[in-house]
Amino acid sequence: MSVLKERLQEQQNGSASRATGALRASNELQELKARVHRILINKLDLSKLENADPEVVQKDVKKVIERILDDENAPLSGIEREQVQTDVLHELFGLGPLEPLLADKGISDILVNGWRNVYIERRGKLEKVDVTFRDDAHLLQIIDRIVSRIGRRVDESSPMVDARLSDGSRVNAIIPPLAIDGPVLSIRRFGAEPLTIKNLIELKALTPPLVQMLEACVKSRLNVLVSGGTGAGKTTMLNCLSGFIPNDERLVTIEDSAELLLQQPHVVRLETRPPNIEGRGEVTQRSLLRNSLRMRPDRIIVGEVRGDEAIDMLQAMNTGHDGGMTTIHANTPRDALARLETMIAMANLRISDKAMRQQISSAINLIIQVSRMGDGSRKVVSVSEIIGMEGEIITMQEVYRFVRTGVGPKGEVLGQFRPTGIRPRFSERLEQYGFRLPPNVFEAAF
Repeated sequence: MSVLKERLQEQQNGSASRATGALRASNELQELKARVHRILINKLDLSKLENADPEVVQKDVKKVIERILDDENAPLSGIEREQVQTDVLHELFGLGPLEPLLADKGISDILVNGWRNVYIERRGKLEKVDVTFRDDAHLLQIIDRIVSRIGRRVDESSPMVDARLSDGSRVNAIIPPLAIDGPVLSIRRFGAEPLTIKNLIELKALTPPLVQMLEACVKSRLNVLVSGGTGAGKTTMLNCLSGFIPNDERLVTIEDSAELLLQQPHVVRLETRPPNIEGRGEVTQRSLLRNSLRMRPDRIIVGEVRGDEAIDMLQAMNTGHDGGMTTIHANTPRDALARLETMIAMANLRISDKAMRQQISSAINLIIQVSRMGDGSRKVVSVSEIIGMEGEIITMQEVYRFVRTGVGPKGEVLGQFRPTGIRPRFSERLEQYGFRLPPNVFEAAF
């Protein structure tokens, strides 16, 4: 019995020793990368590199890194040597340890919880990855590199920031003292090639008959509100719907952080600006929305309505600016209307609840509810038409819904998109614009 205990103890000691050795080797490799990077920075004139051909620059810099490694005489294998070169190039020209993750198109979210813990979302599931930064200062340096590219800042006086990457991916960073355990970075990915409505059909987010109806609604200049929770695919849906807008229209987009990737040739993109270090110079969505009315827009698209700009947006929709689109955080179409009321109240206009609801009911024609399912997929779960007021209540009717029927063998959500059998009132407007949809688009299937 004692011999068995001794063997178990030896195995445990060996495992601990190997883990300690691996950690020490990892730390030494990180130190080597940092040292090579410092020497490289001192040797290169970065101002001259900015205007040179990127491919030529990377080849030349790689040769310099090889010479530095030879001078360091570090005991590296061929794979480790190549890895050091790649990581130093990422550190110099990109976003350091994040570059391999950003290059992986299968990753939808990158979540950095301090310098040691990095998680990703792939196919709707979170998993931890073996990626680390050197320390908090290194992570802060990468965050500053991201936000400074679009003229924003993050420091102790302004410890929260929204930004974006060059491909439109959404970035949020929060640093100490607000983040207790170190800087936190969240990246919501947007592919270089945005999803199209055809991709959504392939992913079973909606069906061809439903797409046919939505296309007619957009081209007939109905005002559309896309509602859903966090990560439900609201911006993706808005991007896809905007693809139906004719190319001969002038579009003005208004966003907190530019994410929309519209394909039309005549697009004016506006973005808010946070206050400077003295607390001045802030430009809000409401200011941009008011300004956009003087820019002769055919359509105004608000990336997400989240404050007192809601009243200006509704008034624009009610005064000849048809075909507007926006998104809102809400779990149901009815909740979306309640949130709009709350936002209007933020404007301090002192209007009655009935007048407020009349503004909403006359401005919004269609609410598209999107949802993230338990298997990580995103679907359109409801399409509702606002038809007016009954007393002081906004009335609406559901035109389409997603009916869940069960769970598949791999945990996937099963269900069907079904029309409710109600022919919407806006069908008359669709016909006026030349869209005569087939009967099966609205008829309920039993």
